[in-house]
Amino acid sequence: MAFNELTDGLSEPVRKAWERSLSSGRAALSRRTVLRAAALTAGAGTLAACGIPPARTTGSGDSAANAAKDLSDAEKEVNFSNWPLYVDTDENDKEKHGTLEAFTAATGIKVKYTEDVNDNVEFFGKVKPQLAAGQDTGRDLMVLTDWMAARLIRLGWAQKLNPANVTTAITNVEARFRAPDWDPGRLYSYPWAGIQTVIAYNKKATKGKEVTSVAQLLEDSDLKGRVTFLSEMRDSIGITLLDMGKDPAKFTADDYDAAVARLQKAVDNKQIRRFTGNDYGQELSSGDIAACVAWGGDLIQLRADNPDIEFVIPEKGFLTSTDNLLVPAKAQHKANAEKLIDFYYQPKIAAQLVAGIGFVSAVTGMKEELAALDPDSAANPLVVPTPDMAAKAHVFRTLGETEESGFEDKFSKLIGA
Repeated sequence: MAFNELTDGLSEPVRKAWERSLSSGRAALSRRTVLRAAALTAGAGTLAACGIPPARTTGSGDSAANAAKDLSDAEKEVNFSNWPLYVDTDENDKEKHGTLEAFTAATGIKVKYTEDVNDNVEFFGKVKPQLAAGQDTGRDLMVLTDWMAARLIRLGWAQKLNPANVTTAITNVEARFRAPDWDPGRLYSYPWAGIQTVIAYNKKATKGKEVTSVAQLLEDSDLKGRVTFLSEMRDSIGITLLDMGKDPAKFTADDYDAAVARLQKAVDNKQIRRFTGNDYGQELSSGDIAACVAWGGDLIQLRADNPDIEFVIPEKGFLTSTDNLLVPAKAQHKANAEKLIDFYYQPKIAAQLVAGIGFVSAVTGMKEELAALDPDSAANPLVVPTPDMAAKAHVFRTLGETEESGFEDKFSKLIGA
């Protein structure tokens, strides 16, 4: 399917932003690269088994119009679409996935597991025609990044979950993941994994000098011409807003313009070399760049290959986002899908998933189980962030369509896209 077919109805600035994402941004990351990096942000915390605040009314997803007759009782199966290499896999048999097999053993429900979410835009193009026509996509459960999950919920193309089927998830979802502004109360979704945006530097390239803040990236003359930021608007603007003392979850249009102006100044004086996708990794490792804004998922492998690579959680905070489990409209095995969501919110199962793929779940109690199963992973702050590190995590607020178009237009001009 052509790119313009996937993005019809979007404004030109947003379409361009999606195109950037496909070619050089986070969507361009293969799950193999992310798997090898094995670091996402979450953290173990304490969440009392109390009521979660209700979500606001969103799209048409609150009606029964997007539901099909649920065949879960008669058909013990669930069709699960996920990204490649995003579940634990047997080293000797790549077709075997321990946690999925454990689910079948515990429930009698067979999982048809398909690795067909290669990026959010492409996958949206696959399912959009059926969803728009009110038809079953053939999938009961899918994993999408937060901004795309928000889009499906807004369009009414995701089903509200039955709380009675996800009681473990309600109890165990880690506190700071329970109320994103695009799905307050997690009535439609639960996190599968998260993504972190931090600072990285090559200490050999900096001659031992530490790089600890966005301000230093933008203003330190020793780094001039050897700094990169990310071509993803939410990441580069968000971490700049944090450095300016602004909350990315609450910023105003004036705050956004001020962040753009600050970055523009660094572009104009050639402090910033360029804006990149995940291709910054090779340049950072070689020392062609000295420091950058980076995705935490890249850094474990980079550090394993090059001990000069360091990562820093800025004192003023860092950005996080999530990949999320959703039940699409007209799914025929909704209850079975909900049981699978709930299964992964058991701490022991969450730990098995983390040990298998290196990602950190949003499940309370996971850390203790992981410590027994894989002590090295449990001791790695990029896999299990410390409480202080988790407290510095921030999210970029959800944008309305008009606002997103205006912001992306300004960012595109900044980066020369």
